[in-house]
Amino acid sequence: MKTLSITWKHIRRSPYQALAAILTMFLTLLLVGIFFLMTTASALSLQYFEGKPQITVFFTEKAGKTEADALKKTLEDTGKVTSTKFVSKEDALAIYRDQNKKDPLLLEMVTADILPASLEVSATDPKYLAELEPIIKRADGVEEVVYQKDVIDTLLSWTNAIRLIGGVLMVLLAFDAILTVVTVISMKIALKKEEIEILKLVGASPWYIRFPFIAEGGLYGVFAAPIAWIIITGVLLWIRPFLLTFLSTIPSISAVLNNPLGSVFLLFSLAFLVGLSAIGFLLGSIGSFVATNRYLKF
Repeated sequence: MKTLSITWKHIRRSPYQALAAILTMFLTLLLVGIFFLMTTASALSLQYFEGKPQITVFFTEKAGKTEADALKKTLEDTGKVTSTKFVSKEDALAIYRDQNKKDPLLLEMVTADILPASLEVSATDPKYLAELEPIIKRADGVEEVVYQKDVIDTLLSWTNAIRLIGGVLMVLLAFDAILTVVTVISMKIALKKEEIEILKLVGASPWYIRFPFIAEGGLYGVFAAPIAWIIITGVLLWIRPFLLTFLSTIPSISAVLNNPLGSVFLLFSLAFLVGLSAIGFLLGSIGSFVATNRYLKF
């Protein structure tokens, strides 16, 4: 408690320096939080679409289970397929009726005979889709091949771009935050040079002298985290209707966004705040540790 009291006095006696450090930390944590959410949303979207049948093979009118089984074995032998599902004409009719149950006129016009049998295929990795397509097209009885290559490729490129750009910016801002804390703590060490010398003379341990400065840097990050969290959460709630129009089909994301007062959203929000606070404390502590190691000689 005494150490924390000393740390708080350090902050109060130089409010402008503390404010500069907190502002830098805030900008860093704001960017970290935004890019974390973007990366997480992209990864969950990619995972969702990867879990769906990525290739749908439609067979000719005369083809059926025999041709589908032969193709299934050929695909499984490649080792690049996680699952296959045969959809018969009757199954296709049942799916069609379920999708159009509110329009009786459409139901009357369609029978099982006019719907093609199909095979739904999921690859172990989206990069294998281009390799599997020619194999499927060469198979007997295949009439058309539809696959989500464009969707998967777009999501992959977005995810990779977000990770790269976000990673570079976060490293640069983290370095800037650490450098700011190093500068602030170094100035405070210089101002308290006589007080530190007295503590050394009376036998104070190196960590007793260093810890208040290290804790001070960590507190800058802890103070900045709630501000970044409030702004990010506010923006997230504001654009929630817009996000739901695009991401409502992804269960893990819609579970968080659908009910902002529900336990799932609150738990996610709390974990997000704790994570930002931990990152802020770590960055601030690293900056203070560097400063005390450089300017406090024992």
